[in-house]
Amino acid sequence: MIRHRAAVLAALSLTVVGALTLSACAGDDSASHEGDKKAGADAGGSAPASPRPSTSSLAQTGRPEIELPSDLRLTFEDGATGDAVKDAVLADNAERMRAVDAAIAGTDPAGEAVGFYNRGKALDAAVSWIAQFEKANATLTGEVRYFDRKVTLKDEDSAVLTFCADESKGFSKDKATGEVAKTPVTRNSYVLYNTRLDKNSDDVWQTSQILSTRGDDECQA
Repeated sequence: MIRHRAAVLAALSLTVVGALTLSACAGDDSASHEGDKKAGADAGGSAPASPRPSTSSLAQTGRPEIELPSDLRLTFEDGATGDAVKDAVLADNAERMRAVDAAIAGTDPAGEAVGFYNRGKALDAAVSWIAQFEKANATLTGEVRYFDRKVTLKDEDSAVLTFCADESKGFSKDKATGEVAKTPVTRNSYVLYNTRLDKNSDDVWQTSQILSTRGDDECQA
């Protein structure tokens, strides 16, 4: 997610754990990624997890409305491919990313949208990452741009999505003081994401596995 969170969270000694394999079966292998230790893209964490958000009421009433604070902006490129299924995958992935930041920012304090758009290892990673911010009393500000978003359909109910994040204008902010933690832009400001999504019975493409690689050559602007 946002690179500059590290300035606030460094004392937590976050170790990020990836949970995605890109094989067709998308197994449950996990790996530790030193590159995300400083920046903390939400691929897992070491803090105790908060209670899992419930999706039961949301599934009955439709998709949740996700609002972000006025000082936090997420933009998503490559949203229309001409293929309805791929476009649905891209749309639900965008909502997934917005849901996690809404929970961190406090506009969805119960994390209902997080539970709606995540499952399995990706849900574990998101809940743990949100808990890191709660522990640090930190939130988010600035802008993150998601680009080069590519969908590969595995079958009618599963897909792999890779995309890049430009976090050079995204920052962490101390909730108590309002102080924004800014650091220089480097190659680690850019993150490559590999994700698996699975469609549930309500036709929601939920992210089930996620791996982030900070500073990857593929995402350098």
